[in-house]
Amino acid sequence: MTIEEYKEHIRTVGHVEAGSEAHQLMHKMSSDAQRITMEMNNKYHTHDELIELMSQLTGTQIDPSFGLFPPFYTDCGRCITIGKNVFINSSCHFQDQGGITIGDGSLIGHNAMLATINHDENPENRGSMTFKPIVIGKNVWLGANVTVLPGVTIGDGAIIAAGAVVTKNVPANEVWGGVPAKFIKNI
Repeated sequence: MTIEEYKEHIRTVGHVEAGSEAHQLMHKMSSDAQRITMEMNNKYHTHDELIELMSQLTGTQIDPSFGLFPPFYTDCGRCITIGKNVFINSSCHFQDQGGITIGDGSLIGHNAMLATINHDENPENRGSMTFKPIVIGKNVWLGANVTVLPGVTIGDGAIIAAGAVVTKNVPANEVWGGVPAKFIKNI
């Protein structure tokens, strides 16, 4: 199975059985991500070097307008899509096998966690996983320590307050906060 076949499988099926070919490929992608993020996180890199490392990690050319303050953690990397003028602050964690898209101009605060995977609820099948993508619109601001759960779309211009846990879609140009995150006000 190729990475493109894996991505299509996740888009169409949304489920991976423990021990399957897709599961084995996930482990290989994780190993590659560990190698790249260890390089990224354990010594100083110039802006251009960070762009190159993120491009290796995602398998796509990252725009030079991208900014990152390491450390950065992911257990895949190949399922992350990053727009222009995106900034990711330090200690963010992306569990991206289900797909994470970040729109142009978005800001991701310190220690944000974006998770696209759930394990099977049946204890007999706990190693199997289901996947739902996360979509962050354009000009979104995720505050520090925000958690975004599988399947969530955050609309353009929205703000998610620090410490929020986003469990459902957030419309454009709204401020949400709390656990679970709820509407606070319009922008």
